[in-house]
Amino acid sequence: MHGWTRLSITALSFGLALGGTTGVGGQTGPADADKAAVTAAVQALFDAMAAKDAQKALALVIPDGQLQSVRKTDAPAASRGRTLEAFANGLPTQSAPMLERMWSPEVHVSGPIASLTTRYDFHLDGKFTHCGTDIFTLVKTADGWKISGGIYTVEQTGCEPSPLGAIK
Repeated sequence: MHGWTRLSITALSFGLALGGTTGVGGQTGPADADKAAVTAAVQALFDAMAAKDAQKALALVIPDGQLQSVRKTDAPAASRGRTLEAFANGLPTQSAPMLERMWSPEVHVSGPIASLTTRYDFHLDGKFTHCGTDIFTLVKTADGWKISGGIYTVEQTGCEPSPLGAIK
């Protein structure tokens, strides 16, 4: 066996022994870490929402970014927008507990920008209120991935059961 071949096999075996995930061509790369970090940033926003923590939410967003909701109905879609700063600052004023859950997110990273698309369900005061699709855009900053915008549908009928099961 040539030296380079033996070295490559040893490096591959070492990487597999560490339990690393592999990407294209069997290589673990920064894209995998970025995809995980993008998903974690969106989940952290949901956690801040559940905690009604404006400061935590503000640390996760680009304040002048936009958040749009679109009600899914038979009529032409009507959207409602606000800045991410206004969304975050409104969290402490919510009277009932909120829980948003996502599953099977699709993340696309292109250098310093990313998008995350996912189905979600939303519960208010422990009761299911609606489901929909979330689409978030993010920017990689010196402090990590920040949410720069979002748009989501609000679907009150026709929601498939969440693969996450009932809330506890």
